[in-house]
Order: sequence, then C-alpha cells, then structure tokens
Amino acid sequence: MVYTTSSLFLKSLSLAGITHAFVNWGSDHPAMLEELQRQRFEGEHQGATSPCVITCPNEMVALSAAQGYAQVTGRPAAVIIHVDVGTQALAGAIHNVDRGRVPVLIYAGASPFTSRNEMKGSRNEWIMWLQDIPDQTAIVRQYMRYTAQINSGRNVVQIVKRALQIATSEPKGPVYLWARREVMEEELPFALYNSLSMKPHISVSPAALSPVDTMAISTALLTALHPLIITSHIGRNQDAVSSVLTLSTLLAVPVFCVCPSTVNIPFSHPFLFGITYLSPGPTTDSFEEHLQIADTVLVLDSDIPWIPSKCEPSEDGSRVFIIDSGDPLKTNVAMGTWDAALHRGVELICCADTETAVGQLVDVTKEHIGGSTTKLETVILEIRDRIKQRAQRIKQVHDKWIARLDGDESIPDVAKEGPSNLITVPHIMRALREVVAPISSKSLIINEAISNYGVVWEHARAEFPGSLLTSGGSSLGYALGACVGAVLGSSSSSGTGSDTMDYDLVTAVVGDGTFMFGVPSSAFWIARRYNTPFLTIVLNNGGWKSPKLSMLAVHPQGHGSKARSGEQLSVGFSFESRTQISAAQSDRISPSYSQIAVAATDGWAWGRSVSLSSDNATESPDLVWKTLKGVLAEAVRIVIEEKRCAVVDCLLEAL
Repeated sequence: MVYTTSSLFLKSLSLAGITHAFVNWGSDHPAMLEELQRQRFEGEHQGATSPCVITCPNEMVALSAAQGYAQVTGRPAAVIIHVDVGTQALAGAIHNVDRGRVPVLIYAGASPFTSRNEMKGSRNEWIMWLQDIPDQTAIVRQYMRYTAQINSGRNVVQIVKRALQIATSEPKGPVYLWARREVMEEELPFALYNSLSMKPHISVSPAALSPVDTMAISTALLTALHPLIITSHIGRNQDAVSSVLTLSTLLAVPVFCVCPSTVNIPFSHPFLFGITYLSPGPTTDSFEEHLQIADTVLVLDSDIPWIPSKCEPSEDGSRVFIIDSGDPLKTNVAMGTWDAALHRGVELICCADTETAVGQLVDVTKEHIGGSTTKLETVILEIRDRIKQRAQRIKQVHDKWIARLDGDESIPDVAKEGPSNLITVPHIMRALREVVAPISSKSLIINEAISNYGVVWEHARAEFPGSLLTSGGSSLGYALGACVGAVLGSSSSSGTGSDTMDYDLVTAVVGDGTFMFGVPSSAFWIARRYNTPFLTIVLNNGGWKSPKLSMLAVHPQGHGSKARSGEQLSVGFSFESRTQISAAQSDRISPSYSQIAVAATDGWAWGRSVSLSSDNATESPDLVWKTLKGVLAEAVRIVIEEKRCAVVDCLLEAL
C-alpha cells in the first residue's frame, strides 16, 4: 500500500484535533483523493475518513462554513482548495475570518514544478501552466496569521502543528499552507506513517494586566461619576461574559454593545443600554448622548467603539482605557495611530485577555469597596452611595430602551394610525421569538441583515453567549455557509461532553442581497448532502439598501436622493416594475429566493414568500401578523421535525 505526503498531511490534521475538512478539489489533489479512498477501502476509520470531508461546490461557502463551525465549537476546521484560482475564490470569506479572529487552517495545492515526468505528479494538463503564478501566497498573505510551504512529507506534522499553534493564539485567525503536486505525491514508508504522532499544540496563555494598569483602571472606575463600558467581542470567550457582568453590576456601570459579533451581555441585564452599529436611529442617539457625558470609558475587545467624525467622548476630562485580547493597536488596519484617531484622552492601551483582565479589576474593586473600617471609610461610603444612586438611574434608561423596543413590535392600529407599513423587521423578530420559544431553548441566530443589523440584534433579545453571531467582518455572503458549519459543529459535539451548545434550531437572518451573495445554490446543496437543516429568513427590501444609505449620508439632497427606485439607482434587485414607475412591492418582479433553495435541493428544501408591505390597504395588520406567524411556525416545524431547510422570504417595503 502506498503512503504519501498527502497521507501524512491528513493524519496530521486528525492528530491535531481537526475533525472536518471543507473541500473543493482540483488537479493538485490526486494524492489526497487517493489517500481518502485508501482510508475507506482499508476501514482505517470504520469506512469513513479522517478528517470528515465536506464537499463544497464553492470556495467562499466552504470557508464560511468552516468559520461557522469554528465559531460554534471553538475548534478550527480545515479548508482544502485548488491552486491560485481556488485561493481567489475564497473571496470575501478571507476578510471575514481575519476580522472575526476565527481560527481556520487553509490548504491549497499548487501547479507541479516539473513538466517532463521527472517526478510523480509532473504536469500533464494544459491548465497547469496557466495556474502557476509567481507568488500564490501573496493573494491572501495580508489576511493570514501565518503562511508556509510544505516541501516534504517528512516534517509535515511540524508545519501543521506550528500553523495551528499560531491560529489558536491571540489574535486568532486563519493560516495558509500550500504545496506543489509532486511534494504531495512523495511516497513515504509505512513505518513513518504508522509512527506519526503529535502532542497537542500549545496556544499562548492568556495575558494579564500589570498591577500598575489594574490599579489605574480600577481607580478611574471607582471615582468616576459617569463610567461607561463599550464592548463588541468579549462573548467570543463565553467565560469572559460573567466577569464583565460582575464588574458592571458591582460598580453600576452601563454597557453599550457596539458593532458586536456575538452576544456579549444578556439582553435582560439591567445595565445594558443598547446594541448599535452606529447607524442613525434612537439607540445610536442614546449611545452618543452617554458617550459625550462619560468621564471614564472602558473599551473591551472592540474594533470600532465609536466613529470620531460623528461622536466621541468629551475632550474635557474624559478618560479612555482600552483592553484588547490580541491586537490592541489594530496593526492590520491601515489607519495611522489608533488611539489618536479615536480620542486624545486615551490613557492606556493594554494587551490582555479580557476574562483575566476584568477578573483582576473585579478583585481590586471588591477589595476597595469592601467592609473596610479604615480612615478611608468616609470615601468608601461615598463611593457606595454613588454606585447605588447610579444603579437606579441606569436601570431606568434600560427600562426606557425596552419600552421603546416593545412599542416597535406592537401591531399598528390602522383605525388610529392610518395606513402604514403593516409589518416591519421588529415584528418579524418578535414573531420568530414567539414561535421558537415554546419548542426550543437552544437556538442560534446568524445575523447578516446588514442595513438591519442593529434592529435584528435588539429585537432578537438574545440572552446567552453563543446564541447570536455575525461574521465579525464586512464581506457579504457569510450567513448561509456559516449555518451549514454551525449545524455540523453542533451535531458533531452532541453527547461528547463538549462545551459546545447543541443547537436544535439554527436561523440565518439575511438582507440587502446577502442571500444572493451567499451562493445559495451551493449552500443549500451542501445542506441537503450533509443533512444540515436550518431556517433562513430573507428581509427582502427589493435590493441592496446599504449603498443607498451610504450615498444619502454623503449627498442627502443630491440627485440620488430623488431616484425613483432602487433599480434606477442601480442598487435594486428586481428585474423591472410592471408599471415601470411604481415602487410598490406587489408591482415588482423579483427573484424567488425561497425557490432557489428548493431548486438547488431538488425539492428537499421548503420555501414560502410573505408580503408584509402596505401595498394592499384592505389587509389588516392583525391578518398579516397571523399569516407571518403561521408561515414561520411551519418553517420552524419543517427544520426541527422533518430535518429540512426552510426559507421564508419576507417582502418588505421596496427601497
């Protein structure tokens, strides 16, 4: 039996704990395909392969699936792709795993370097000349934590181990390995394969704050009149959430989640002030108001805590402290000095694990406000009284925020309010909550609603870390593939004692064209092939609203503001209007998104469209609401009971 570098590479992945490989094969992978079939034939893994191979007819979907898998399990997956063209086809998913700090091992083959049969695997197809570029790694290098070429099977285990050690150390992220075809075809003795072993790779231990920095930050929080915590990503380490909750409760410090990628604070926490993506709206207004009066701001694991051109802390006495788990200076962002670009009042920028650092702050704070009877007793009593009064005030702000969200979700009374959008995104999220709550306590929402990012976050009302995710980046097309990976990750950990939550429902909420960008024909094909059912809710506003909003922010009274439709502005996805002038959803001819999923799976997926706009003034809001809930209830039943994908296309007011 022949063993090759490919044999040792795949075994190295398995020894390192990688259980799934999302693959898109090409002419550079003959030895891998041969090795996988050898595993099946010899029964080395009871007729299966290790890692488990997930065939993906699109590379961006493959990497998005690997991202969703890693986000749910906390473990990296592998992505195997084809030479330079497959590397390019990873597309924006490369950006997402980089910005989202998601560990993924990417392997790409490369064209053979011999052309006259000098070695096994030499060039024998015309494409191999075209695909041999001068620097294949350059395509992705600036997004990777580590890149390396495999030159021999005899040390491949060392290369894999080093790559994963870097990928899983802060700042976590993707790594890229590549090899020529002849190298992967190199024949090696069975003894080398059989004796191959690997001790677990050791990631860098979490860092702590220095005693001086711990004292400086805790003192600033203790003496502040209007402290504020801003965070975006602490929930990536779910154990860090409880530490931040303790600090917030102990000192009555309000929290804003700004541009979050995961659940950082339970929705019901009385000191949570809101969730915002800094786009115009009441939550952003509230954030800007509290940011301007804050005298001490603690920024925890946040890439964009505020936009200086719109709002920033007061320059008169506002103190800013930044703690980041891996890259506090944002060295992969070409924007100059990060602290100066944000605010002149930045006093400390600390590279420290958030869970560890906040735990230190909690310990010091408890020590300071404990039952001391020293000469500082008067000061301590004053601090305690201030905290008590502040707790009462900020609880009122939280309650006011909840009341506003409740109002947004209430069904409009046409008799009192007149015709309006009958059902909007807040209503959709309320309907989803009400349908899911009685039958599932372990659900996950993957949010790629774009112009409705913040609305979905707030109205999802997520309580548990890991129950709502985004890509952490800005490249569209993540959600569908991520759902496939999330379901695989959840099911692979079921019953294993893993900390991974065993979700019984995964839902993608997509908008602004992200359904199309997610390559649904490929994503749903994979879902059927590997039995990874999930629910998709399409917030269909007739196109791609975000570019229009960006234009209006710069040219609010310009020519574009007077555009008749999204199609005229070239951001609409409808083919044309029946009347050519109407912007009404019922008059527009749009793609049947739900039926794309049905067709891609040969009828396995289930799909329905629901019109929620105000085109038909004779329909009451109650009737539309009942229709929406009925469709969502059936969709959820399809996913949970029948284990099939379901797509609900919600037709909103056209942009």
